Amino acid sequence: MTTKFYDRLSNDLIQLLENPIDYNVTIEVGEAPISKIFEVHSYILQSRSPYFKKKFNESPFNENNVKELKLPNISVKVFNFIINYIYGGTISLEKLENSIIFDLLIASHELDLDELVEYLQTHLNTNNASWLRLNFAHVYQISFQKNFEIIQKFCNNIIAKHPDTILDSENFNSLPEDVLISIIRLDDLQLEEDKIWDYVIQWGKAKNQTLPANLNEWTSDNFLTLKTTLKLCLPHIRYFNISSEQVFKKLYPYQQLFEPKLWLDINAKFLAPNEPISSTILPPRNILNATLPTRTAPIPSNIITDEHALEISSWIDRKETPYTENNPYEFKLLVRGSKDGFDVNTILGICDKVSNTVIVLKVEGTGEIFGGYNPLEIRNNVSAWYSSQDSFAFSLKTENLKNSIVSRVKYFANAIYYDSGRSYLQFGGVLCLRGNLKTGKGSICSTSYYEKKIRSNADGFSIEEFEVFKVSPKK
Repeated sequence: MTTKFYDRLSNDLIQLLENPIDYNVTIEVGEAPISKIFEVHSYILQSRSPYFKKKFNESPFNENNVKELKLPNISVKVFNFIINYIYGGTISLEKLENSIIFDLLIASHELDLDELVEYLQTHLNTNNASWLRLNFAHVYQISFQKNFEIIQKFCNNIIAKHPDTILDSENFNSLPEDVLISIIRLDDLQLEEDKIWDYVIQWGKAKNQTLPANLNEWTSDNFLTLKTTLKLCLPHIRYFNISSEQVFKKLYPYQQLFEPKLWLDINAKFLAPNEPISSTILPPRNILNATLPTRTAPIPSNIITDEHALEISSWIDRKETPYTENNPYEFKLLVRGSKDGFDVNTILGICDKVSNTVIVLKVEGTGEIFGGYNPLEIRNNVSAWYSSQDSFAFSLKTENLKNSIVSRVKYFANAIYYDSGRSYLQFGGVLCLRGNLKTGKGSICSTSYYEKKIRSNADGFSIEEFEVFKVSPKK
């Protein structure tokens, strides 16, 4: 029986990293003025990473018998995690923001740390699916550029069931070609074939914005330009599963995109369906027989996810068990700081006399998300307290907060405070928003008039982004 003393080995190697006796490599990470030089040992790094093995073979020693490398595209924070993993085989993600974990995944891929790449993908997929969905377009593109198979599978499952997630997004026209192909190749893509054709044509036109808007004005060269752009996409359209009506309506105007034999076979299949043809007939997509649940449009937020919205809706309805699907409320975006401005008076002005609102805020530098529900009409040009029995403030679960916190109003007469003269909007004292939320640090969280704190830190804070929604029952 072999006894393995891995913990002691790991600790000893970490000590060597912290006190790099006989180091023979320096790695400058990041860019000035926040770069840092790490003193490390070539034998350890090249034994753990094919990337470093190749780099060390290519790099000469300097006059001090030390090899010098630079990694400007990796942050110091991310590389600290990586170098501790390389030396000690340990990594802790508990207090790390998801965006940093994703950067860590990208850097691990660049450095050929396959074990870490698989672990980080699994961690994000298992524990942080909400963040992946919230940042879906970016995550999806990177997953294909870097061949992150676990995250690709996660994304493809969402797209297959709800293709509008990406096809109707503002980022669709900028998708790389290989990403678009990966979508239209899906056998279980829940979308009619003629609509898939529409999206492919839309994407191709977006890549050639000099093409005339009116199809009747197109020349043969225009069609050739589009055909060249879509050369690798067109073979994945399942033409023989498009109805004759849609072929005439949607394909016929673009017949110059087709090879003559394929266009002849598409038409022949309608005229003589039992006669053999030479063109490849792709199998029909696996459209579910059962009707998919109606998918409501995702909440129009850059801060919270649909799951967050379900949780907030549960608090509005005072549900002991949170909603997990079929949100009974619609969240209509009224104000966004990055679009409309960050001053509290902007909220009071735009939302004057609007009731049943939810405000959500993301704190600068910490990733905290908190906010409040206000059933009352928002009032501009006043300075007064207003009474409510149903208002509440909250902190939402993030990577740094294990469970969400909801704090309901305790002293009803001091539920909501408006003061346009001083640019104040307050949920009692539990959430006090003051002045410019981005440039100032006058906003605070305490406990006055509500049940409990939503934030342990009583210091003033500034906001990275905020949004205000009108919450209405769905019809």
